Amino acid sequence: MLQRIKESVACISKQTTIKPKVAVVLGSGLGNFVLEVDVKLKIPYSQIPYFPVPGVDGHEGALLFAFHKQVPLVIMQGRAHFYEGYSMDEVTYPLRVFKYLGIDTLFLSNAAGGMNPDFEIGDLMVIADHINMMPNPLVGKHMPEFGARFPDMSKAYDNQLIEQAFSSAKKLSIPLKKGCYIAVTGPTYETPAEYKYFRIVGGDAVGMSTVPEVIVAHQMGIKCFALSVITDLGVPGKIEYLTHDKVKEAAEAAEPKLAMLLKDMIQEIGY
Repeated sequence: MLQRIKESVACISKQTTIKPKVAVVLGSGLGNFVLEVDVKLKIPYSQIPYFPVPGVDGHEGALLFAFHKQVPLVIMQGRAHFYEGYSMDEVTYPLRVFKYLGIDTLFLSNAAGGMNPDFEIGDLMVIADHINMMPNPLVGKHMPEFGARFPDMSKAYDNQLIEQAFSSAKKLSIPLKKGCYIAVTGPTYETPAEYKYFRIVGGDAVGMSTVPEVIVAHQMGIKCFALSVITDLGVPGKIEYLTHDKVKEAAEAAEPKLAMLLKDMIQEIGY
């Protein structure tokens, strides 16, 4: 895998002199964040060796190099998912490439169903912890170059970034929730009994991404911050018929708040 990563990095490095330290991964319906920053280069995933190409509507599949307030960024406009048939190595491959591009801070976003009865559609939830119900991406032959064989996950989400999120949200008057995200394989949405179960075991929101990326990035020493947009409710009495289009619509409606928050956090980090 290391040789493949080096080939991907070489391909990207030939096309830009930008040296980003911050990466942003945009989930379903959240791609318009790229309109809020100064994009200098766009590379379709299909043009990067070994990069997985998403096949889901709402995930464009392009790597963008951009600036926000002089902070250099690399942005994933969409992601590939395990439920598309990709292996966990493939799903998390871009994060390995980011490490070798020099990234040390990662922002991730996703659309999620909310089980917390205090949540409403359109809320933003900072992920403070997770429960992984997907295959672990570190299963398999260990490569010491990537980090520990048994990485500690007690602080997978960076506390300073979480604090900064609430500071930025207060300044911008954006209501912000905090909770535990449960990662499942999908692609089916949850049954009422599954929502109930996920709530009982400690979940506030559930989705089909993010956690494998966090596990891999954290293993490699990248600071992680993740944010869920609550696009539907798995709360008794509030469960409605759900489609991917409805999820996208809810995510797109909340996207301006997410963009404001991420931009302010990135500006505060600086580089």
